[in-house]
Amino acid sequence: MDRSRTAWASLLLLFMGKELLRDVAGGEKDENTLLMLENSRESDLDEQPPLLQEEPGHPNAGVLEAQDPGLQISSVGVGAARSGNLTFMVGGVEDEFAAAQELLACMGSNVMYCGAVGTGQVAKICNNMLLAISMIGTAEAMNLGIRSGLDPKLLAKILNMSSGRCWSSDTYNPVPGVMDGVPSSNNYQGGFGTTLMAKDLGLAQNSATSTKSPILLGSLAHQIYRMMCAKGYSTKDFSSVFQYLREEETF
Repeated sequence: MDRSRTAWASLLLLFMGKELLRDVAGGEKDENTLLMLENSRESDLDEQPPLLQEEPGHPNAGVLEAQDPGLQISSVGVGAARSGNLTFMVGGVEDEFAAAQELLACMGSNVMYCGAVGTGQVAKICNNMLLAISMIGTAEAMNLGIRSGLDPKLLAKILNMSSGRCWSSDTYNPVPGVMDGVPSSNNYQGGFGTTLMAKDLGLAQNSATSTKSPILLGSLAHQIYRMMCAKGYSTKDFSSVFQYLREEETF
């Protein structure tokens, strides 16, 4: 069986940990396994990145890892999945990526090859660190404006036609009532959980430590989301940082 046909037949999307992934990759019944996609949300924090790096060269499994921010922001990503607009950031052997690219393109509108195994994970945690920082900044700006007497919808409109505009302000605004169809207008239910954001920021922190990269705002964002988890926000969408700021008077 040629490698592209194998990719179509054997693509596995695994939301599981390292040991089970090893078992699947190394099992006797997996002669046709070409590709494994690993999603970090369900993998152990200290096991990443990347998976299976300790066991390269298995004859039956070319390992790719794919990270997808659209999928992780569930309220946005579910729609993106249904419409085929996911973004995949893929790391692995380039030949394996080429064999899988056509299939990934059927599931998403953007398929980006990032390099060696682990680079897709790095791209994902960089994206989510920036997302967390921009969400906190948007929440702070909106809270300041509202407490200073501005109408939240008017303030959002001004921000979104000005240089402060970002995805957190114009697509996923954290203030209840400003936008329809986002978690902030549904008591912060659904979406990308605060616990998951704290976990990704922990990965970013680990990466920054190992590469000696200063992430001053990223570290602060990590502290904020960890505090939110400790104060009952763990199951709420990460945009609930606005509610957290509104309720905390001690900063």
